[in-house]
Amino acid sequence: MPEKPSILNHDIVAQSRLFGIERLELRFSNGEERVYERLRSPRIPAVLVVALKDDDTVILIREYACGTDDYQLSLPKGAFDHHGEHVFEAANRELMEEAGYGANKFTELKRLSLSPSYMGHMIHIVLAEDLYEKRLPGDEPEPIEVFEHKLEDIDSLLATENFTEARALAALYMVRDIVRARRQQRGQS
Repeated sequence: MPEKPSILNHDIVAQSRLFGIERLELRFSNGEERVYERLRSPRIPAVLVVALKDDDTVILIREYACGTDDYQLSLPKGAFDHHGEHVFEAANRELMEEAGYGANKFTELKRLSLSPSYMGHMIHIVLAEDLYEKRLPGDEPEPIEVFEHKLEDIDSLLATENFTEARALAALYMVRDIVRARRQQRGQS
């Protein structure tokens, strides 16, 4: 592994309620110096939940996404309520707030980034199983639509214009492969 660059200077060049832009002056191990800008990493982590009603059915939501100015089909997700909240607590709370389900079983699959060259934003991908109906009030300004979708039918989601979140797509592929492996272990196809 190459040696990480040294940070010579670090400044916040812009700040809003949600976002901060950092300017970093870096010196690489070969002596080259560059200036980079990045979105500051959020102070509170986030979670994205793949909720399985059964091995064939995943829960999807559709809500307004300001970044694309459109209603997007995706998976339940959101920030932890506070730094001490456990990843499974956050996953269960977001699932209840956005989809009206809780879960009895959780598995953390991976942490994913968005664009690591420009952002430090990471999200915990969590598989939620053994679902039960339970709704908590959330912070959304309008009700979120909830859909059931066949896990094996990822191709139809890719063909849907309003399913664009790459992290959700990666999470669905991970869970589909887990479910396929389970079926093989049980001798099913």
